[in-house]
Amino acid sequence: MKDILNAPFMVEMIRTTTNMYAHGWDERNGGNISLLLDDAEVEDYLDTSAVLRRIPTGFKAPELEGKYFFVTGTGKYFKNVQYAPDVNLGIVRIADEGGTAELLWGFADGGKFTSEFPAHMMSHVARLKADPKNRVVMHCHPANLLAMTYVHTLDEREFTRTLWQMCTECVVVFPEGVSVLPWMLCGTNEIGEATAEKMLVSRLTVWSQHGIYGAGKDLDETFGLIETAEKAAEIYMKIAHLPRLNTITDEQLHITAEYFGVRVREGYLNI
Repeated sequence: MKDILNAPFMVEMIRTTTNMYAHGWDERNGGNISLLLDDAEVEDYLDTSAVLRRIPTGFKAPELEGKYFFVTGTGKYFKNVQYAPDVNLGIVRIADEGGTAELLWGFADGGKFTSEFPAHMMSHVARLKADPKNRVVMHCHPANLLAMTYVHTLDEREFTRTLWQMCTECVVVFPEGVSVLPWMLCGTNEIGEATAEKMLVSRLTVWSQHGIYGAGKDLDETFGLIETAEKAAEIYMKIAHLPRLNTITDEQLHITAEYFGVRVREGYLNI
């Protein structure tokens, strides 16, 4: 077996969690990530017949039966992942139609996956329906997006349009827009179900007064998606109280989308 600490998915997960903490998105034990792994990736580094523990998930997702996930741990700090990945991360295989996660590596201190793992799994199911190439669900607490949910209407169309108007690249990076949920209790199946429904149509879902869920084909894409939305929110929070003399118009958004070959969410532009 190859050394799992040298696996590309391990190296990238450590880099990503470290970078997210450095960005201030994942204070204390805030935030979580799950990465869907290919069977071949896992089998190169682990004996998949050696199950360390069987952990109940508290939900059912038969669509994920037999799939492998690399996931952050509950109560773990992203700043510590680089120093003790085997304690703060784990690799599990979904069994019993989603009711059980078989631990194959990690959580060496007796811990388990993030409390929001069911919400992640629901979003994975939704995103795989929308895009079979989806591999990542990422949750974090970017300060400017949170701040925006206190002072901006939570209407998804208006929220999206404001972000698009803040930076030219936004309409290219997330042309399907941003979904928004009102405040809901975190760590519950209810918020997981609501997020998954939003994830059928967009890769970004804002949890008002809490954080954001992002999804993508890999860790880089998902990180960049959230980073772009957060940058736009930062610009908005800097100028929201000032008279706006200039903006990116709907016509300019349309021209940009056409030039880069992306399809803008229907009904979101006034043209």
